Amino acid sequence: MWPTHGAQALVLIVDDNPENLTVIGELLHPEFSVRAANGGRRAIDLAQLHPQPDLILLDVMMPDIDGFEVLRQLRAMPATAAIPVLFLTALDDADSEAHALRLGAGDFITKPIRAPSLLARVRTHVALKQARKRLDTGPLHAPSAAGWQHSGLGLLQQLARSCHPDGQRHLEQVAGVVAVLGEELRRSGVYPEAHAPGWLQALVQAAPLHDIGNAAVPERILAKPEALNAGEWNAVRAHARLGADALVQLTVQDGPQPTLVRCAREIARSHHERWDGRGYPDCLAGLAIALTARVTSVADAFTAMLAPRPHRPALSLAQAREAIRDGRGQQFDPAVVDAFEARFDALAALMAAPATAVLDEPGLAAGLAA
Repeated sequence: MWPTHGAQALVLIVDDNPENLTVIGELLHPEFSVRAANGGRRAIDLAQLHPQPDLILLDVMMPDIDGFEVLRQLRAMPATAAIPVLFLTALDDADSEAHALRLGAGDFITKPIRAPSLLARVRTHVALKQARKRLDTGPLHAPSAAGWQHSGLGLLQQLARSCHPDGQRHLEQVAGVVAVLGEELRRSGVYPEAHAPGWLQALVQAAPLHDIGNAAVPERILAKPEALNAGEWNAVRAHARLGADALVQLTVQDGPQPTLVRCAREIARSHHERWDGRGYPDCLAGLAIALTARVTSVADAFTAMLAPRPHRPALSLAQAREAIRDGRGQQFDPAVVDAFEARFDALAALMAAPATAVLDEPGLAAGLAA
């Protein structure tokens, strides 16, 4: 139906409605190679053919076997178990979505489709699949910032921008805030580990990966304006573990794991832990939480408060400052909040700066080089 281009990612579309196959295929074809199946059994056969699809868009209600059974069989076969599957269906009930997520679906997209949204989700999941593939092919070396940018983690940094509602702007702000907080912690001397060689550089480069696991959380949940139900909340909480899992295979030869790689994993897994032990995913408390994650927790919360969300408007600088203060000793490390207070004027200026200037805090370059 559509010509295959070797350099493009391959998407398998599964739907018993020929019109749906045509419409979705034409939407994806300029950017992806496309393969189509008009039923569940055919989909299982095509998923095993070389080249295997990088992503499967799967309908639920089909006459031979339904999409849930297709996914169950795909997950049971080693050759197809790791292929990302997004449901694209007319079903819109919470039970069907919860069942799909339990089976291992990456997303549950309801018809009628919105072309920009579908394209964004396909791009995100294909990019994550490709990044994981690069991590699976062998050890990656990330001994320096330059190595980081050209490794699988560099691709993950690009993916991180598509996983957050504020995209590049939020990630740049988080990097800028952790840089200022880390520099202040070094100046105060409260945590000697902040003086370790490469610690601050690694923190600034790794912090933007904090929400990389959001690529596996359905868009409908991330954009929901109402309160999340228990199943949806569990899906959101899973992003911390999934983000760390995406980085777990990074290793280096001839030496210990570099600060940069360790830092990325710490932050991805633990940036939602709380000082009082009531966070997730591991319910860590106090100094048991990595310092990199404790710093990123404050930076992420502060910058997120200043941007609107589906369930609330943006907070003012004064309101965000008060919320961080209120979290001292409960959600946040007291010493990090003290650093936040000590450098609040600089942080306020950082939030008002244009995107390209977000890391231009005076004196910061010297601090990063130290």
